[in-house]
Amino acid sequence: MNYRLSYLLAFALCFAAAFVSYASDAVSPFMTNVYGRDYMLLNGKWNVIVDLYDQGEKMKVFENRTPASNEEFYEYSFDGGLRLNVPGDWNSQVPELKYYEGTVWYARHFSAGPQTGERQFLYFGAVSYRCKVYLNGEMIKEHEGGFTPFEVEVTGKLSDGDNFLVVQVNNRRTEDAIPALAFDWWNYGGITRDVMLVTTPEQYVRDYFIRLAEKDSKSVAVSLSMALPQETDVRIDIPELKISETVRTDARGRAELVMKTPKLRLWHPDSPVLYDVTLTCGQESVSDRIGFRYLDTDGTDILVNGEPVFMRSISFHEEIPQRKGRAFSQADAQMLLSEAAALGVNMVRLAHYPQNEYIVRLAEEMGIVLWEEIPIWQGIDFEDEGTMAKAQGMLREMIHRDRNRCAVCFWGVANETKPSEARNAFLMSLLDTGRAMDTTRLYVAAFDLVYFNEETRHFEMDDPFTENLDVVAVNKYMGWYHPWPVPPTEAVWDVVPDKPLIISEFGGEALYGQHGDRNVASSWSEEYQARLYEDNIEMFRHIPNLAGVSPWILFDFRSPYRFHPTNQEDWNRKGLVSDQGYRKAAWYIMHDYYMKMK
Repeated sequence: MNYRLSYLLAFALCFAAAFVSYASDAVSPFMTNVYGRDYMLLNGKWNVIVDLYDQGEKMKVFENRTPASNEEFYEYSFDGGLRLNVPGDWNSQVPELKYYEGTVWYARHFSAGPQTGERQFLYFGAVSYRCKVYLNGEMIKEHEGGFTPFEVEVTGKLSDGDNFLVVQVNNRRTEDAIPALAFDWWNYGGITRDVMLVTTPEQYVRDYFIRLAEKDSKSVAVSLSMALPQETDVRIDIPELKISETVRTDARGRAELVMKTPKLRLWHPDSPVLYDVTLTCGQESVSDRIGFRYLDTDGTDILVNGEPVFMRSISFHEEIPQRKGRAFSQADAQMLLSEAAALGVNMVRLAHYPQNEYIVRLAEEMGIVLWEEIPIWQGIDFEDEGTMAKAQGMLREMIHRDRNRCAVCFWGVANETKPSEARNAFLMSLLDTGRAMDTTRLYVAAFDLVYFNEETRHFEMDDPFTENLDVVAVNKYMGWYHPWPVPPTEAVWDVVPDKPLIISEFGGEALYGQHGDRNVASSWSEEYQARLYEDNIEMFRHIPNLAGVSPWILFDFRSPYRFHPTNQEDWNRKGLVSDQGYRKAAWYIMHDYYMKMK
């Protein structure tokens, strides 16, 4: 394929995918704020069948048949076998499934029944990675993507009394998946977040977006849509602001409202003000906690409510290292964010995928800014039309779930991608998709192509796609993957000088408790990691447009990428905190730096 044809194809894919995103944005992929509604958790012990050779569909295990005559028998049973916790990953619950990639069938009974005048939905916080959902023997939903929610309406499908729910889950890595075949974290499989049976009236507020209106700190904007396309009244109450207003939806079931409120206080990392908000339609009330703030850039500064804020950040995976498993609960969120706060951060980069809603909501209460991203990591096939559609769907689901969460200040569209016409078209389609849904955030991507120019003696980067972003981020592991071409005191940067720049990853590996020569990388020592941090902090002083830094990473995390037999053993050891929860020497260096940057 010649260059011109390749470019035209990439442009056509971008245009087609963008059209799909605009057309489908009118339909909410799932209801907003499921935790503010009437629901029953379906968590707990589920029966499972490990289906190594993918025979379950042919056997119709989802029908859960039992012999009805002396001649019948079936070569499967959910009863009497393995049971796993939901939410949870299978890798950390059973030693034999530590590395398992394939199909597992989950099943449980639950008691419910049809409700007159009400609608019922099954809602999954996340299933990793592909799944099919069966209710009482009937397939009712398919979903791909391991980090965003989905729902399926089951009104009229529930039996009165016992119901049997089966979920076929597959976490096998493939070239067309997002992330793709290889990625530097553990490929956890399973039903990894809450499962809920949600009940609503026939007409209910399906979607809403409540935010500050046009950077005006005295007005609140509300956009909402109802489940049924008809005129109806919806009341919005914010008691602390003495707001109680009713708006009538149009024939499509939509409404827009701007409410003046002179006493409004803005959310800020130093003052995380949130307000109780209730939307009421008929007998249904949806409760939420909403904060109001506005974001902007001014030259090389990131502004929160018009004031420059230096982003003192850290990244972490959705993982509890001591448990060697996925984080999924309120307690897990408290553990991760408390350790981040102790470091002195005002921001967390949720790497490298949307993490669970408990983390997002607790960060908002704690005054921690969030960078949330979809897993467009290395190895993505940017020329594949189906992959582009999947990426847009994941972005829409992430934004739809969290656009009412004011702590989320950055939507991330990519990490460490290489320039090409196809890549540019792919990422541009994501920016178009995101900005069609939400213009109240800053859009960012992380790059790893900064190089040292021997002629100018500066660090530079050539990637024209940065022009399309609000904030540019760079992953640069000076002293680890990249030797110093000049001393840190002379490491001057000239990278997108007209935009805010975040160093989104830096650091190196150290095995906790291991001591050695601070000048030798292969010592894997705390001393070398500490020196590396000292040198990078010195380099930061020579980046004129630096708007924030985010070390990689808070905790050591599991990764089959990392197989040094004594220093890694399937762990990425770049954490400032060990997998056992002990702080390494570099933690204290970063903590002192953040205290000075407050």
